[in-house]
Amino acid sequence: MDAPSFNSVLDSAEVQAFATGFPTTVAQLVVTLLLLAVGVIFYVWLTPWKEIALVRQGNTAAALALAGILVGLAVPLAVSLSVSTSIKDIVLWGVAAVVLQLLAFRVVDMILTGLPQRIRDGEISAAVVLVGAKLATALILAAALTG
Repeated sequence: MDAPSFNSVLDSAEVQAFATGFPTTVAQLVVTLLLLAVGVIFYVWLTPWKEIALVRQGNTAAALALAGILVGLAVPLAVSLSVSTSIKDIVLWGVAAVVLQLLAFRVVDMILTGLPQRIRDGEISAAVVLVGAKLATALILAAALTG
């Protein structure tokens, strides 16, 4: 039995499927990462404390809170990506997920009063509670996105 030629490997169904699907995968990834970046930028802009400045000052509580935002937005966006069939779907459901999650984050921030100052003061326990609340809302939203 002869080894397959290079051209026959390139013409195989698997390689052709990869060549067709890979650019789509990259485009979907880029769109989803842009939605994540926009969501984080909006959240940082809306919060009463300035996470980036606090993180740069070495505030661990602020770093935890910001990490919670990243993961909290990424979870529903990942689910949106997994259930979408086109870039248009990803944008539509991704924007919906980001808006709903940002609204949920604001509600959590209002319910857990006093946390902004505690995070500014570097209280790790306050940041852990905030991260837990934000991840819980992310998981619930992700489940809602799957129908």
